[in-house]
Amino acid sequence: MRKPIALLAAAVLVLAACSDNGSTGSTANADGTGGDLTIVRAGDSLSMDNTTVFSNDSIWVFQQMFESLYEVTPDGKSVQPLLAESHTVSDDKLTWTFKLKQGVTFSNGQPMTSEDVKFSLDKARATEGGWEFLDVAIKTVTAPDPATVVIKTKYPWAPLLADLANFNNAVLPKDYAGKSKDEFYQAPIGTGPFVWDHWTKGSEIKLAKNPTYWDTGKPALDSVTWKVVPDDNARTVQIQGGQAQINQAPPFSSVEQLKGQPGVTVTLFPSTKTDYIMMNQNEKPYDDVHVRRAISYAIDREALVKTLLFGNGTPANSFLMPNVPFYDPATPGLQYDMAKAKEELAKSSVPDGFETTFLASSGDSTDAAIAQVLQSSLKELGITVKIQNTDPSAARDLQNAQKYQISHSYWTMDIADPDELVTFAVDPDAGSRSFYTSYRNAQVIANTKKAQQTFDDAGRQELYSAIQEQAAEDAFLAFLYYSPFSYSYSTKVQGFQVYPTGNYHLEDVTLTQ
Repeated sequence: MRKPIALLAAAVLVLAACSDNGSTGSTANADGTGGDLTIVRAGDSLSMDNTTVFSNDSIWVFQQMFESLYEVTPDGKSVQPLLAESHTVSDDKLTWTFKLKQGVTFSNGQPMTSEDVKFSLDKARATEGGWEFLDVAIKTVTAPDPATVVIKTKYPWAPLLADLANFNNAVLPKDYAGKSKDEFYQAPIGTGPFVWDHWTKGSEIKLAKNPTYWDTGKPALDSVTWKVVPDDNARTVQIQGGQAQINQAPPFSSVEQLKGQPGVTVTLFPSTKTDYIMMNQNEKPYDDVHVRRAISYAIDREALVKTLLFGNGTPANSFLMPNVPFYDPATPGLQYDMAKAKEELAKSSVPDGFETTFLASSGDSTDAAIAQVLQSSLKELGITVKIQNTDPSAARDLQNAQKYQISHSYWTMDIADPDELVTFAVDPDAGSRSFYTSYRNAQVIANTKKAQQTFDDAGRQELYSAIQEQAAEDAFLAFLYYSPFSYSYSTKVQGFQVYPTGNYHLEDVTLTQ
């Protein structure tokens, strides 16, 4: 996550939908092998560069081509070896030695070796693309022999295996297989189950089966195509008509109706998605904790879950999510209480209220709904909310540059360790200036750094519980709700599972006749 600096679902409403009238692709064989899978989604990918992209619509595509040393387990709470066979760690926790899986080749036929791993990790650490904070503890990467990689860290680093499972640390061929970086990402090469076919921007991306994939017998599919279909109803019609087999993120308003459609399965997969209100502390009066608390208390999260998610979610009590290790359900958070909201504002520098601007992505129904709820709720406090509807890409840039007052964003985890989100959200020196809010609390920062170097679970839980409690008290974000990943798909699709991190493994998917 994908780093949630943009509300990308809205960014593509201007793109043309694909409108094939017939069934797409070939059907599967009787044994479930073969077939062409089509996934319809509202938005297009932005880039295939795994070290700089933040878009889920990009990540979930290139993860079918790129693989890392480790991968997240299906429950999203730990990791397991992928391109690594095994690892050992020294007693001082500073030297990690990895043995690589043998017989792995890139899709161009080149064998994968430790030199490729070294190249990829060195590149990931050196790229200023927003994800290098995950690798900040790595001191050196060496390749003593073709099957061995040694990573030395600057200090003990508990999240290392989880970090190595992230997509920015995927193993690519050394020196981009003789291509320039730009050329490489135009037609990427990886070790994964699918290989590059083509990308018609604004329309579709197609990957083909990797015939030399190291995991024998996979994938079963001949190809996968992601098509851009911005209209919710059009995607539903394509599933029903057989032009597509998987619909990514149908709106929650349609879930009950879709469940009654013959030949269609609807699943709400457990997620690590949380929505927030961001408050820029560089803009007065958001540097005042009482103002931030007042706003957080004034938001009726139960009403948001009911109206926006149609009951398919839960109010958030923490910036961490229930499916993330070391989430603390006992953290109370600042839940809806208008009396407390008024008390907090009375203690603030603006007791009589003020005028503020909500930065929204134009065309985004979620942004619009949240903005309207804020307008109504904060009016009772004497706070007037104006809505600034902005082109989605421009809104993202304004968030990044902290040229906003309040705005909406979200996060989905990418790794099986809270450090990714915690560092991104509460360490102002980690690259995002605390989720683009400039929040700074010395004790929270100290606990974050200590948790990174603590290896026992009990110790980490204590630290992360303290972080969650203090961050909620400081109201640097107004946590809104946790919501699942919604998918509808043909009953012909078998083996499709979305992990809590949002990604999926299409090498495990088959199509029945």
